[in-house]
Amino acid sequence: MFNRPDEVDELLQSLTLQTETDFEVVIVEDGSTKTAEKVVEKYADQLAIHYFKKDNSGPGPSRNYGVERAQGEYVVILDSDVVLPTGYLQAITDELSANPCDAFGGPDRAHESFTQVQKAISYSMTSFFTTGGIRGGKKKMDKFYPRSFNMGVNRSVYNALGGFSRMRFGEDIDFSIRIFEGGYKCRLFPEAWVWHKRRTDMDKFFKQVFNSGIARINLEKRHPGSMKLVHLLPTVFTIGTILLIVLALVARMLGSWTWLYFLLPIEIFCLLIFIDSSIQNKSLTVGALSIEAAFVQLYGYGFGFLKAWWQRCVLKKPEFSAYEKNFYD
Repeated sequence: MFNRPDEVDELLQSLTLQTETDFEVVIVEDGSTKTAEKVVEKYADQLAIHYFKKDNSGPGPSRNYGVERAQGEYVVILDSDVVLPTGYLQAITDELSANPCDAFGGPDRAHESFTQVQKAISYSMTSFFTTGGIRGGKKKMDKFYPRSFNMGVNRSVYNALGGFSRMRFGEDIDFSIRIFEGGYKCRLFPEAWVWHKRRTDMDKFFKQVFNSGIARINLEKRHPGSMKLVHLLPTVFTIGTILLIVLALVARMLGSWTWLYFLLPIEIFCLLIFIDSSIQNKSLTVGALSIEAAFVQLYGYGFGFLKAWWQRCVLKKPEFSAYEKNFYD
């Protein structure tokens, strides 16, 4: 956790309300200049909580640091920007009792208290129209790759795999891929969902998804064959829509009415996003903002993917990421 005391406060508050009470909490401060020490002290009498401060090393090594100091048979990894419903840990207990597995994860939702922008961003990251439904929430999935905002692993499996790598972005997917490569069983727990705030504005959201696009190429280099067709869709969308806009501009400059047809697919996409998000969020404003969020999500990922493809596949440069310092600012 890095400079997120207010978010940690909300997360810890939600942990005090869990119906399942047999758990410990490990907070790792990753070189923060704005620490959550006083926040943690508030909950010392309510939770079995352990607080550690260390030099900044990034998300993967910090999670490993925390797991090394945890006691449970299973470790649950949560990002600081999530809030848990009261039945979250009970849902995990029920799933593991009914059908044990080596690793698991759950989906995320937008809370009513989220800003309209946050709801729009949450929609764009979970909608079928933008991510193809690969981020969880579906009961039937061939393989579910948990993300670090909501991930659980058996301690013995965690140790056998050496925990998270030092990748700055995509480290959670790298870990999930290694879980499957190791022959371990991983499942989606549909009822173990969290409220996930994600980024708070479009600029931060763009930085997040741009890094995700870069990470996908880095992951393919680490795990050849891990990239699927669905991972290419944002880049195809980015190139395709830009091409349609250019063709529309050329057609209009030439005085041809066909420019309307070039823009029609983009207009249909925007209409689908607007209608679907407005219904899901019960808000026309969020529906309109979701159009912007969808383009930020797809273009950000697409441009990051293209940059990494050029740097790593064409120029043969080593692994890299962007926005490392101001990504969370």
